[in-house]
Parts: sequence; structure tokens; C-alpha cells
Amino acid sequence: MPRIPLGNWAEDAVSWLTRHLSWLFDAVSSVVNHLYDGVEWVLGGPSPLLMAGILAALAFWLRGLPTGVLAFAGFALVDGVAQWDQAMQSLSLVVVSAAVALLLAVPLGVWAARSRVASALVRPVLDVMQTLPAFVYLIPAIIFFSLGTVPAVIATIVFAMPVGVRMTELGIRQVDPELVEAADAFGTAPARTLLRVQLPLALPTIMAGVNQVIMLALSMVVIGGMVGAEGLGSTVFGAISQVDIGLGFEGGVSVVVLAVYLDRITGAMGEQVSALGRRAAARARTRGRLRGFAVLRYRPRPAVGLSCVVALALVAAGTGVFGGDGQPGAPMAAGSDIGKGRTVTIGSFNWDESIASANLWKAALDARGFKAAVKTYDPGAAFTGLARGDIDVLTDAWLPTTHAAYLKQYGKDYTDLGKWYERTSLEVAVPSYVKGVTTMADLKGRSKEFGGRIVGIEPGAGEMGLLKDKVLPGYGLDKDYRLVSSSTSGMLAELARDYAARKPVAVVLWSPHWAYSTYHLTKLSDPKSLWGPGDSIHDLANKASAARLPEVSGWMRGFHMTEPQLGSLEAAIQAAGQGNTARGVQQWVAAHPGVLDTMAPVGAGGR
Repeated sequence: MPRIPLGNWAEDAVSWLTRHLSWLFDAVSSVVNHLYDGVEWVLGGPSPLLMAGILAALAFWLRGLPTGVLAFAGFALVDGVAQWDQAMQSLSLVVVSAAVALLLAVPLGVWAARSRVASALVRPVLDVMQTLPAFVYLIPAIIFFSLGTVPAVIATIVFAMPVGVRMTELGIRQVDPELVEAADAFGTAPARTLLRVQLPLALPTIMAGVNQVIMLALSMVVIGGMVGAEGLGSTVFGAISQVDIGLGFEGGVSVVVLAVYLDRITGAMGEQVSALGRRAAARARTRGRLRGFAVLRYRPRPAVGLSCVVALALVAAGTGVFGGDGQPGAPMAAGSDIGKGRTVTIGSFNWDESIASANLWKAALDARGFKAAVKTYDPGAAFTGLARGDIDVLTDAWLPTTHAAYLKQYGKDYTDLGKWYERTSLEVAVPSYVKGVTTMADLKGRSKEFGGRIVGIEPGAGEMGLLKDKVLPGYGLDKDYRLVSSSTSGMLAELARDYAARKPVAVVLWSPHWAYSTYHLTKLSDPKSLWGPGDSIHDLANKASAARLPEVSGWMRGFHMTEPQLGSLEAAIQAAGQGNTARGVQQWVAAHPGVLDTMAPVGAGGR
């Protein structure tokens, strides 16, 4: 059977939409950004413990004293592990995404419940939306809406909306038909029957759908961290990429606190809006009083609970916590304010040398009067964002091999600012306790020892293609070994597990990489030179950005780092600890006086 070019049709459709409806996507982006900024301003404005008190008061009002106390303790824990800002950003994404999803889902569900034709039309669309892998939504979302908050919100809406439509339809269809017939018999208009009979009786099911929409939105917001969405998704994605168990656990616990809080609050709201739910809650409180648990089950009246929330909000406003910290910026040497507040967005991956170089450039540009920001993405999203102009510069392009595919696809939109590090190499590595294996040729005949596999990284990486198509066949290893595609984080996790158990393992690696300072590894030499001469690390700029920021482009063209410099910078960042990258860079700069002047010299013409 001939191959059906379904993927090509999808690409053509996306290209057509991008060309002809860009104005619509820009308008949607503007609206979503304003919604997110407004919600994040409200949630992220107060000091953490004050906002935790407001959220706890809401829980106390809706579910009682134990839930309120646990809510405050949970949010205090989030603040204690330094994830408060990220948690509020994620909560903002959930609020915006879930609100829009429900605004679309409930009317669609009502329409589907009242029309069998509409139900038949909507059902297959919902099937596709619900079963298509969540990651797939991110691809067109990036193309249509660029990187950051908007694609994450749009993808979340598409992912979470189907369950709201289905539960609304189900709730209305479950209403006793005799009640609807009785309303019709008394001459009630269809709209009033819907509002006065069907929706009130369907509310418990609809509110269950609201709960599930919010939970699905939270799960998708974390995935949105792959495309630069702010919040806990970025934290968890970074921890996965760097195999940082501690940071991943802290981010994961923060997600759990948010999920449990949202689940309990929306469940309580379901009880409050439904007459049946209110009667059941009243019976439960009565039983609690009879058994001596009245204090634990006490909930303030709506007026009292609302007064508590308003009082805490007024305290937040009165203390000026919405106005920023008001701290003045760092003093700047006379004549060095070259940037004059111009913004520079620096893209990076969750690779050590990428994070190190990007944050070093942020420090240098801030010192020259620019407003630099480092945004961390998955490599594919970063190169796409650079081509679209969402990122001004990217400091970690491995050329001509590893990132060749991105350059081939987007190269016309890039300006190559030259290489700043040239001692890279691609290799397969094994633990040093594996004796007698020092070259690629030494792997011949020992496949059983290594489980017949070499643990690789992302399948789209140029190193993987080179190893599969050239290196393994060149050494006669393609029949003995299976190249396992995974991810950089998966490869490092496998290396850590097997190294701890002293098991033989062969992994795809490259230099420079922190794994060589953490584990005793042997780089397998390449006597046939099949890997090629290796990559250099380049700075790339968006073409429009290079013209807009000539000083930055000029500085980066003259930028170079040695292996000892890069290694010590990465070590300083690691020593600074989680979330303290900027402090680690500052400490390294202080230990290397004059380095910023070398990177970004102040001279004639601002260069």
C-alpha cells in the first residue's frame, strides 16, 4: 500500500493557517497574555505567607478548619522550598486555561445534550482532542503562538476542554425526562426549562467535570514547561533534563500541593452550588456535632469567610506588596550604559555549558545597561524561537554536526556570530571499571556484557544519526549492538543507576560534560576517525536582533572561553546550589576580575 502523506498535509495546513491567519493568532496571543498577566499580578503580588493565608481562608470557608490549616501548611512548604513564584505562575496558567476551557465546554455540552446531530458531530472531535498525545499539541501551538505562556495555555485548553463538554452533556441527559416533559406541559419556554430544571439538576455532574478540567489543566501546564511556560513546569523540566533529584522532588511536591488544594476547593464548590450538595453537607455537619467534632467541622458563614479574605487582601494592598520591592538597581560605571535599557532575550537549553554561558552573558549585558533575560527551552523549541525572533541570541549551537538539522531548517533566519568554544568531541563512554575497553573497536565481541545495547539520547540529535549510520557500521558493531534512543536525562539516569551497581554500560556522551567530573569514565577513542573532527560551540543571533543589537553582536563575535574557564564556571554554578545560578556566576566573575571588560569592552562606538 502506498504511503499516505498525512504528515505533509498537516504541515501544509499549518503553513496555510500561519500565512493567512497570523493576525488572528496575534490577537489571541495579546488577549491570553493580558489575562495571564492580570491573574499572575493578583496571585503573585502579596508576600507568600500572606497569600497562603488568603488561600487558606478560602479553604476554611469552603471546607472547614482542618482543610484551612492543611492548606496553609502546604503553601508554607512550597514557600519553604523556594518554589512560591513558580507555583503562583502555574496556578495563574491553570486559572486562565481552565476558565477559557469551561467557557467553551459548557455551552458545547449543552448544545450536544439538546441536539443529537450536534452530539454526533462533536463526539469524534472530542475523541481526537482527548486521545492525541498531549505533547503533539505543543508543536502547532509554538508555530501559531510562539514560545512562552500562550502556546502552553492554548494547548492546555484543547487538552482539558473535552472532559468538560462530555460531563456537561452527560449531566443534562441524566435529568429525568418526566421532569422536562412536565415543565414543557406547563408551557415553560425551552430556555427557562434549561436554566430552571436541567442545569440545576445536572450541576453535580457538571461540577465534577469542572474539577476534572482543572486537574487536566494542571497536568498540561507542567508539560508546557517544555516550550518556555513559566512556573513549576519549567522547574520540573529543568530537573528532568539535569537529572536533579532534589529539585525535581521539590517541584513535584509543589505540584501535588496545588493539585490537592484545587481538587478539594472545586469539590467544595460543587457542594455549595448544588441544592443536593448543600443538604448532604448540612447532614454531615449535624452528625459531626452529635459526635463531638463540631469545632473541626465548623465553617464560617459566607459573610464571615468573605470578610476574612477581603481583610487579608486589604492588608496585602495596604502593605504595598503589589508595588514590587522598590530596590534600586546595581550602580553602573560612568560611560558603560551602552544598552540604555534595551531588552535582550538569551536562549538556553538545560545543558551545563548552555546555562553557564547564557547566564554569564546576562551578567555582562546587565553591567552594560541592557535588560537581559535568560529563557530555558527544549533545544527544538529554542531554535524555533530564535528563528521567529522570540529569542535574540542563542549561546549553545553545536556545529556542524549536533544541531545541523536545525540550521538546515532555520538557517536563513540566523546570523552565526562565530564559535566561542572549539574543543568539543562526540564519543561513546564506559565506566572505568570496565577493563579492556578503551576504543570503539574494543566493543567488538563484548555485546553480551553490555546487554547488547548502547544507551543514547534524543533520536533527533545529530550525534545519534552519526553513530547509527557511520560509526557503528564502520566498526562492525551495528549487528551486535542496538542503539537505544531515549533522552539526555534518561541516558544520565541509566548511567547513574548502572554506575552505582558497577554494571557495564555504554552511553552516548560528548565533551565538555559534567558527567566526566562526576563519574570515572573512559572515552572510547576513535582510531578510524569516523566521528569526524567534532563540533564547535557557536553563538547564533536572530537576523533582525543582530541588526537591532549591533553592540551585542560585536561582543559575541569576539567571545572565547577556554576549557579551564568553562569548567570552573560550571563548577561555581553547581556549588551555588539549586536556584542560585546568578549568584554562582557573580562569584565566578568576582574570582576572575576583568572578565566582563574582556567580554563586553567599553570603547569607541560602544564596543
